[in-house]
Amino acid sequence: MILTLIDMSETSSHKNAKLAGLRGSKTEVSIRDNRRLDASSPKVAREVERNSGEKSLTKAVRRLNTQTNKRKELLVPTPNLDKAKVVVEKVTKGKILIQNLSRTQRRFVK
Repeated sequence: MILTLIDMSETSSHKNAKLAGLRGSKTEVSIRDNRRLDASSPKVAREVERNSGEKSLTKAVRRLNTQTNKRKELLVPTPNLDKAKVVVEKVTKGKILIQNLSRTQRRFVK
């Protein structure tokens, strides 16, 4: 059995979205079950999801749900804001702020 790893490098917009406005943040923070959160600071947990699929959005929300006592932010491309809101309402435990990558539009789910 041969395993090959595919190097999927991040786009520059993904990198910029992860770190913008987070002081003292760490990227690719390990969480349980061998998963990683895009960025985390003492007060904010952030996940950037550029795919529009419901499955990938659900996984991103579940990664955010592991964080307690932090503000949770999900960043998605502008056309996916409403789709992300529907997915978050189904999956979430608690409040999540959904924003576009440039943070000019937002949706909030309680």
